[in-house]
Amino acid sequence: MRPCEPSHPPQLISGQHHRDRQSTDSEGSERVVAVSSNSALRPTRIRLRPWQSEALDSLALKESIDFLAVATPGAGKTSFALTAAVQNLAEHPGRRLIVVAPTQHLKHQWAEAAVRFGLHLEPEWSARDGSLPADMHGIVTTYQQVSTSAAMLAPLAAGAFVVFDEIHHAADDRSWGSSVQQAFAQAAQRLSLSGTPFRSDTSAIPFVDYHLDEARADYEYGYGEALADGGVVRPVYFPRINGFMEWVSPAGDVVAATFDDELPRELANQRLRTALSLEGEWLPTVLDQAHERLKELRRGHPEAAGLIIATDQAHAQQIAQLMLRRHGVTAVVATSDDPDASDKIAGFALSDQPWIVAVRMVSEGVDIPRLRIAVFATMTTTELFFRQAVGRIVRWTKGVPRQKAYFFLPDDVRLRHFAANLAEQRRHSLRKRADSEDSGDMGQAEPEFDEPPGLEDEQMSLFSVIGSVALESAGESAPGQALGVDSMTGEEGVFGDDPDGVLGDSRHDGGVDLVLLPPPLPSGAMPRSAGDAVAGSAGGALDGMTLRQRKIAMRDYNADLARDLVRSTGWSHPQVNAELNRLSGIRKISEATLDQLERRLIAGRKWLKST
Repeated sequence: MRPCEPSHPPQLISGQHHRDRQSTDSEGSERVVAVSSNSALRPTRIRLRPWQSEALDSLALKESIDFLAVATPGAGKTSFALTAAVQNLAEHPGRRLIVVAPTQHLKHQWAEAAVRFGLHLEPEWSARDGSLPADMHGIVTTYQQVSTSAAMLAPLAAGAFVVFDEIHHAADDRSWGSSVQQAFAQAAQRLSLSGTPFRSDTSAIPFVDYHLDEARADYEYGYGEALADGGVVRPVYFPRINGFMEWVSPAGDVVAATFDDELPRELANQRLRTALSLEGEWLPTVLDQAHERLKELRRGHPEAAGLIIATDQAHAQQIAQLMLRRHGVTAVVATSDDPDASDKIAGFALSDQPWIVAVRMVSEGVDIPRLRIAVFATMTTTELFFRQAVGRIVRWTKGVPRQKAYFFLPDDVRLRHFAANLAEQRRHSLRKRADSEDSGDMGQAEPEFDEPPGLEDEQMSLFSVIGSVALESAGESAPGQALGVDSMTGEEGVFGDDPDGVLGDSRHDGGVDLVLLPPPLPSGAMPRSAGDAVAGSAGGALDGMTLRQRKIAMRDYNADLARDLVRSTGWSHPQVNAELNRLSGIRKISEATLDQLERRLIAGRKWLKST
């Protein structure tokens, strides 16, 4: 990490960053501190994991403005990116920060995380808003928004520090890549993030370097390395459940097969569809097993929860009804057609509810650390999706011992292959940790990522499910064991006592302590801390809120006041708002700072009092 010049208000003074597993002091490595001439700013204290420190060094040393970091889900990509952003904005006063996320929910998750680093980001920016308020460091948008607002984003992004979260989503739609190129071509620094290596089988993603169609990462931190480090991710086990499925194909033929039978892709897809249908007994049986396992985990981890990834919205609702009917559990359902889905996910993350059912909204990026069980009940069978889904249950939770996680799978050959790749990394890491605390270089080559073709467009008019039942996997008939215990682990009693005692809590040898101060705003002013007092017009109602929350509340106060003025003056709403803006020197509410909103409220109350 590059040291800052002493003249900048928020400085980040860094020493040598290294991973020395054999000789470290009690803190793991030397401390990194931030100093500032503004003593009123509230610092953020964090401890970087070794990979984050190394990646920051690599970012600082790279001459190109583009950097791709690939780190396994749960490793801390968000903290890495926000630390890099604080450093960059501190070194370059006046620079904006723009984050591009895959989903609406993740926009708010990024904005909330940024507050902890002293960064104020607006997740509700739209093209009609124009300029940013002067008291915000930047915005969070989505790839879909970029595709429709590239021309408006381009001037905001010129000279900015840009973070692309899960950059492979820039290829989700044919037009998105060109929009990303148009919007961010003039950025000063572009940091791309991904949870898994990815390929470009159709069109290349802008700002990513490729070698033989595979994205070439500037820094990579795999699941095996994270597991070996300890205190970063959980070991994930994959109970694979066989089954006997019978169905009528679209051609009108009656077909019967188990997951052991070799079938052409079209029939394999129909077999999987049959297994996942609630018209049979395969999926209900697997959900029973997953629920029993979750109840066991909750004895030692009362907040532990499970995720069921459904095929579509109707399927998700049916699964929730089944969980209520069979287990008396009211599962949270989060689907894209529900306008309250993001609020439901956020509420679930903070609750102790046992189950959430989703289609794709929780399969990538969403941070719910208490998830420890997942059930794969979707027809999406690419390795990229699979690994992102596994990432929902790997995040380590401090203070919780023996943190195995379980991902229940159909014993489909594609999923079997994906799980085997991850299981091999897990076994390798656990052996190395058990053999020696001096683990040396624990990295290993990532497997190839040749995604199998997706589902074909099938004419399903004649397709119908006859039935399905779950079968015990070969060699898994021990009394008292759950169906489908992972036959790949080579370990007895995978649902019994945890053999992974070698996995300690947060160790992070060679980590780096940081004390970060908020960087200056693009206007050059220093940001307000979350606890800064607001003038008396709002009383103490805004105490403890983030800057964005206070601005939302202040806009609501202004809206209520405008309605009162409309009633008392007889003016129209546009006339009242235009006059309030004139009195307070505001061009547009969307561009107003908190101080300007406060002045607007004071001016409006004086006006109302005079009527």
